[in-house]
Amino acid sequence: MAKGGKGPKGKKITLNVAKNCIKITFDGRKRLDLSKMGITTFPKCILRLNDIDELDLSRNMIKKIPDSISKFQNLRWLDLHSNYVDKLPESIGQMTSLLYLNISNNRLTTNGLPVELNQLKNIRTINLGLNHLDSVPTTLGALKELHEVGLHDNLLSTIPASISKLPKLKKLNIKRNPFQSADESEVFIDSIKRLENLYLVEERDLCASCLHKCQQARDKLNKIRSMAPSAPRKALFSNLVSPNSMAKDSQEDWRLRSTSTS
Repeated sequence: MAKGGKGPKGKKITLNVAKNCIKITFDGRKRLDLSKMGITTFPKCILRLNDIDELDLSRNMIKKIPDSISKFQNLRWLDLHSNYVDKLPESIGQMTSLLYLNISNNRLTTNGLPVELNQLKNIRTINLGLNHLDSVPTTLGALKELHEVGLHDNLLSTIPASISKLPKLKKLNIKRNPFQSADESEVFIDSIKRLENLYLVEERDLCASCLHKCQQARDKLNKIRSMAPSAPRKALFSNLVSPNSMAKDSQEDWRLRSTSTS
């Protein structure tokens, strides 16, 4: 039985190495960060650190997650994105403390998602984007605490109605899937108009380069929006003739700008 996973240049992830990778988050939780270490095999030595709250194994080359991962009974946050995982163990259903699960950018198929996922009654965020899912498991419809779901960049042709009925769903990303008709995604989105955002990505899940590109795109969009002319709106308070202090300041600033450019 392997005691650790291989890291960069053949470095072994031992228990001591893992202990040195534990960080304390701003809210006092213990996070074991083994991301971007070239690990090819799940380091079983870390199972002895089963009191951690968060585990980050993202951006490695791990192919299999063992059943023994369920020993992390206190785990609230599990990040496995950007590996080579094609199947989740059935025991993941025993990790009922999980609030966040990111397994995007792997090799998951629909058959690789165990029905035991429906036991994660407390989970709020699950990201399954950038995989090989050809259908959405109905088990997701049983996760009533879900706030955010990522299903982007898969092989989905339809989205089950049970997803739209999730009572607390706020964010969903179903972009870049081969839906049966061009209007499939629009019809589904219209049925859940309460959603605030159709993209599911967190800054901590992006590399510095990708984050910079996203920020540039956002700044560019905001600039375009600020330059777009808006249609004049009818005054809401027709009897209000005296501007408030903020309006006065803005008006004075506009006068100064106009004077300086004329």
